[in-house]
Amino acid sequence: MARRPTRSHNGGPPLDDYKGPAWGKGDAYRFVTWRAAHAKAWKSTSREVMLMRQDKAERLGLTYEEYTLELLERGRHLQVEDADRIAEIRRARKRRRFSHFD
Repeated sequence: MARRPTRSHNGGPPLDDYKGPAWGKGDAYRFVTWRAAHAKAWKSTSREVMLMRQDKAERLGLTYEEYTLELLERGRHLQVEDADRIAEIRRARKRRRFSHFD
């Protein structure tokens, strides 16, 4: 019987130095599906869309990747009024930046 992933797990590939198959110990189909969905979500967008997102991200103090990921995950463009969420993203950035020192 296959183990179900935890609630916070997205079914993606393992992030450690696992030496086995790319899909880890889980289901190969789930891995291939996840990889295809990831590629589709991050596929190239038009130059105009990229520039628009970059401009909005810079005005909000975010990176292009942070702004785009928020759009992909939540389905909405961040606005200045979303100050709490923007602050949360910035705090997470700082935690990621220094987590390799732990």
